[in-house]
Amino acid sequence: MVRIVLDAGHGGQDSGAVGNGLKEKDLTLAIVKHIGRLLGDYESVEVHYTRTDDRFLELSERAAIANKLKADYFISVHINAGGGTGFESYIFNNTKDAKTIAYQNVIHAEIMKAIGNVTDRGKKRANYAVLRETHMPAILTENLFIDNASDATKLKSEQFLLQVAYGHVVGLEKAFGLKKKGGKATVQKVSVKDDVAGHWAEQSIRKAMKAGIIKGHSDGRFGPDEPVTRAQLAVILDRLGLLK
Repeated sequence: MVRIVLDAGHGGQDSGAVGNGLKEKDLTLAIVKHIGRLLGDYESVEVHYTRTDDRFLELSERAAIANKLKADYFISVHINAGGGTGFESYIFNNTKDAKTIAYQNVIHAEIMKAIGNVTDRGKKRANYAVLRETHMPAILTENLFIDNASDATKLKSEQFLLQVAYGHVVGLEKAFGLKKKGGKATVQKVSVKDDVAGHWAEQSIRKAMKAGIIKGHSDGRFGPDEPVTRAQLAVILDRLGLLK
């Protein structure tokens, strides 16, 4: 039996980071619930949560829950802020535990695979309380930046939150050698929906894509409401033959 404790960062009066109409505490809870549900498709996995609703918990309380349960692994899910972009993960900065390091390597890689065209900010270490005070291997994930418009567009998509959760789950599957119930592939890779369909500019977007002027992300999304960078604009103008 593998006992996993899922920690949705922040909660209650502690909203966590805010930006672009989003609150970190809501996003972390949504992701954690997806992770727990997907883990239900595996044999010999016991899932526990530090919170399943909008309540406040001290950092020491979160670690204490995992310690009391004698968990095999602790995952704290967060959303970043501060003007950056992308995904990063953390383990305790003083750890020399080989399992903690190995689990981070595997889980970090699988999350990056699942979320597609996102900046990899790397595997890091920090003196965070939930990593320092837990008595088992632990990881803290920072899943994009709530104050970055492009990242926030992704975070507003339930489909993307499911992709984030899926990455965590596949990472756990590989790290702990988890087996699906009945030997069946009950958890399928999350397919990315056509996010152009029904958009007000769908016809123009599809014409531009067909003409080779613009294209979407490598994971199948187009991201019709994402801002255009200077580099992307230069490529578009060049493909239109407007640059000499």
